[in-house]
Amino acid sequence: MIVSPHGNIKELVDHLINIGALRTLNIIDAFLAVDRSHFVLSHHQEHAYADNPLPISEKATISQPYTVACMLERLQPQVGEKILDVGSGSGRTAALLAQIVGPKGKVYGVELDPELVEFGSANIRKYKFKNVKIMKASKKLGYLGGAPFDKILVSASAHHLPDELLVQLKVGGIMVVPVMNSIYRIKKVSGDEITFDKFDGFVFVPLVH
Repeated sequence: MIVSPHGNIKELVDHLINIGALRTLNIIDAFLAVDRSHFVLSHHQEHAYADNPLPISEKATISQPYTVACMLERLQPQVGEKILDVGSGSGRTAALLAQIVGPKGKVYGVELDPELVEFGSANIRKYKFKNVKIMKASKKLGYLGGAPFDKILVSASAHHLPDELLVQLKVGGIMVVPVMNSIYRIKKVSGDEITFDKFDGFVFVPLVH
């Protein structure tokens, strides 16, 4: 189902609730507070509330709201947590996370494309968050300078479970990552043990690093 592109953020959120993608109150509140129209290109504004991805560069998109909702519901971010957002793109997911974790939490976004680092950072500045930072990704996947993280969210598809991110996750922490076109929810049980759930039926741009 595609939401009318001429609606508003409330109509989009109601749609996501009605189809079961959004269920958790703090995530719903963040979706309402962080308006998707502030993270899309000017010539795509009329489609800002459509439930589909939109291009933000030649190779990148702002993710479909349904997909973002599903990933955040599996991540279950909480107040005060330190979270890594890999492939921050437009900045909206990092902003959603910043809204949820609050001033006692911290969100680090890493993005390979320097133009998207600036685009995402500029979008986030509209909200005056003090607890989120978007950085140019290094050759090492993730951000060792902020590790270990309570949660890690990856917004682009990897070919396999990224071990280099697992070592940056706290014991007891959760990582949500697309592998090919499935979403994996991984819990780090101990230093060398994980459990995971797999959810099929999604489409992502590839993870490049």
